[in-house]
Amino acid sequence: MARIALTGTRLRARRIDLGLRQADLARSAGISASYLNLIEHNRRRIGGKLLGALSVALSVDPASLTEGADSELLQNLNEITGAQQSRPSTRGGQPPESPEEFAGRFPGWAAQVTAQHRRIGALEATVANLTDRMTHDLHLSTALHDILSSVTAIRSTSTILTGDQRPDPVWQARFQRNIHEESARLAEASQALAGYLEEASDARSGTATPQEELEVWLAARDWHVVELEAPGAPDIDTLVADPVFRATGARRVARHWLSRSHEDAYALPLQEITSHLSEAWPDPGALAQQHNLPLALVLRRLAALPVDVAPGPAGLLIADGAGALTFRRPLDGFPLPRIGAGCPLWPLFEALQRPGQPIKAVVELPGPLARRFQTYAAVEVLRPGTFTQPPVVEAVMLILPLDGAGLSPARPVGSACRVCPRENCPARREPSVLEVAAGAISF
Repeated sequence: MARIALTGTRLRARRIDLGLRQADLARSAGISASYLNLIEHNRRRIGGKLLGALSVALSVDPASLTEGADSELLQNLNEITGAQQSRPSTRGGQPPESPEEFAGRFPGWAAQVTAQHRRIGALEATVANLTDRMTHDLHLSTALHDILSSVTAIRSTSTILTGDQRPDPVWQARFQRNIHEESARLAEASQALAGYLEEASDARSGTATPQEELEVWLAARDWHVVELEAPGAPDIDTLVADPVFRATGARRVARHWLSRSHEDAYALPLQEITSHLSEAWPDPGALAQQHNLPLALVLRRLAALPVDVAPGPAGLLIADGAGALTFRRPLDGFPLPRIGAGCPLWPLFEALQRPGQPIKAVVELPGPLARRFQTYAAVEVLRPGTFTQPPVVEAVMLILPLDGAGLSPARPVGSACRVCPRENCPARREPSVLEVAAGAISF
């Protein structure tokens, strides 16, 4: 459909490039100028003899008029323009050129624009991860402090040696020895920091947390463990013997996750879910009610569907009663902090405040594309409270992408306060580095 819809746009662009009037081209093709106007505005389909006549008049191959832009390219452009239209206009209310017309006339530039937006999104995610780590990684903070201390000591000592008054030979030798020792310490600290950053950039290394090692293992399996779907008890010992799980803590976390996932699969078998699937995701609440199951279990199951079964990509977040994220399945466009807490406005944390109330909300992330997501959140009671012991609860949130910016109201959220550009947020717990950077370069 997109290929046909762009034919008129390309025809009009070619006519304008040649300097032909609409009436002259219509006369050459044997049609009226009004009919050609409808064709150029993609309101009439053309083909066969008429397409050939117009191609001859424009001195182009018919294929150059009918071959349209890639559907994925048009989808990306529609997302970009939809996000821009959802913001207050800065062009005096003048609507932007349609994505179809832009892609039809300038396919190379359209591809460049979408590639640039993907690159911007990737860079924003990198900045978010690095900033989050700079804020919460104690080892990194200590290493940077040691490096700065050595640099300061070297600079102070060298200032004395290069001053107007030269110290006596004894003190000069002592200062030179200090510079040598601090230089050696600086080199060692820099090498150690470089090695630490190189290792930590790979979640498979021993510096990863047990949760990260589990997430890496699940991501390699597309977040679906087929062994858990088979009847009978799965061989969890063999699964956790994977070399990815280097530490005992990681194997313990993986064993717990796999055991509970097997219980989820037994309670809601895959064939029961597939009977509810179509081109769209099923209503998790209705699915839970129909099978008389906890909503949190259904959310976990939907996030663990095989790629060839799921209607599309999905993300999953799990937090304990203190709000700490204990499991992350990332989703493109929804950045998640690796270290530290997430956005307090996520429905995940709202569910913790309202344990008996499931939450369904559309959220919008900041950024050039203003991506929107449908979220479902619920709390599961792992251990009921008693007169002497508090309850143990866990919040689960399923994240599904929404196409386009949409017109329905959405809850503005972020990934983490430290990298969130939203101003005057009532839930902000710390200043954003974006605000600090903007203040540092202001005049």
